[in-house]
Amino acid sequence: MEKWRLIDLGLVEPLKAQTFYEAVASAIDKGSLNTIILCQPKNPYVCIGFHQELEREIDVEYCRINNLPIIRRAQGGGATYLDENQVFYQIVARRESLIIPSKIEDFFEKFLSVTVYVYRQLGLQAEFKALNDVIVNGRKISGNGAGQYGGNIVILVGNIILDLNYEVMARVLKVPDEKFRDKMAKSMRDWVTSLKKELGYIPDASKIKTLLIQGYEEILGIKLIPSKPTEEEEKIWEKEIKPKHLSKEWLYQEKEDKIDQERAVKIADGVKVVQADYKAGKLIRVTAELIGEKILNLTFSGDFFMLPESKLKDLEKKLKNLTLDKSRVLERIKAFYEENKVQTPGIKPEDFAEAVMKLKKLAEDYSPLIYPYTNHHDNRS
Repeated sequence: MEKWRLIDLGLVEPLKAQTFYEAVASAIDKGSLNTIILCQPKNPYVCIGFHQELEREIDVEYCRINNLPIIRRAQGGGATYLDENQVFYQIVARRESLIIPSKIEDFFEKFLSVTVYVYRQLGLQAEFKALNDVIVNGRKISGNGAGQYGGNIVILVGNIILDLNYEVMARVLKVPDEKFRDKMAKSMRDWVTSLKKELGYIPDASKIKTLLIQGYEEILGIKLIPSKPTEEEEKIWEKEIKPKHLSKEWLYQEKEDKIDQERAVKIADGVKVVQADYKAGKLIRVTAELIGEKILNLTFSGDFFMLPESKLKDLEKKLKNLTLDKSRVLERIKAFYEENKVQTPGIKPEDFAEAVMKLKKLAEDYSPLIYPYTNHHDNRS
């Protein structure tokens, strides 16, 4: 039976609740025991996925006025509002552990069986829904994501939802107009639920944690050893993790040559900036500078997962200077998958290829002179 650490951080500041597991991952990579962290954020905040574009997804001004911190997590997925009405669980473990499946899809299913167990012990008919959801009566009741630290540490983060503030959840997101926001809020109420909504009351967080601990030990067959963060982990978080997440560079992760609303813009003869959205299992947004059908440079964003996340830049480089020919694009993307052993749950190489090939049609249909592009290009007539 494997022995794992159990760290209960309790109610903790949002940044620590969201990011302390990165310091734990660093410690595990150096030899510490595999670890499960439990905690709750003591104040509300907004969290965005690793690949998302902040100002396209979030109403930054609303968050500023209402003192809502915005934190970019190190995993993919979409933007969300979080507060003390979620109990977080964070699994941090070495890939070679016998408890950890090799495929990310199986990793989600195995560990989320514990989340299902918690809801069922509370009287709800919860079910796992691939890829990374737990549902009750067809409604989502747990949000989950996965990531990787270095080449050897895997991470799964998720929550037990005690209650939801649908109004604020809808308000923090960037939308075209208020009519759209109203529809979005209604959709959230229809398709996302909570313990309070299902049971009529909010169970005590301590009961939730007890059930999680039981589930991890009984279902996964591990022994949890109650522990506190080590001095080394606290030091890593204070000196490395915290400054990184507080930096503008990490939060904004600005990509060159992106546009905000227009889908195709002529820059000069034969040169265009084009942006395409492709909805597969997740959203893939691709922004590129083209000359004719040649990709001068390209960036991806969206709410998809890629393990490890840092490899996305390698995919972007792999497609640079390539002609927009579907077979060649797909061949290059498949080669990237094979060379880097990446996993993109819910997304296939073919989906990235389809997203890239949307650039070709949009470039052909562009509307000239709708966006005054003034970045590093020479704008002289």
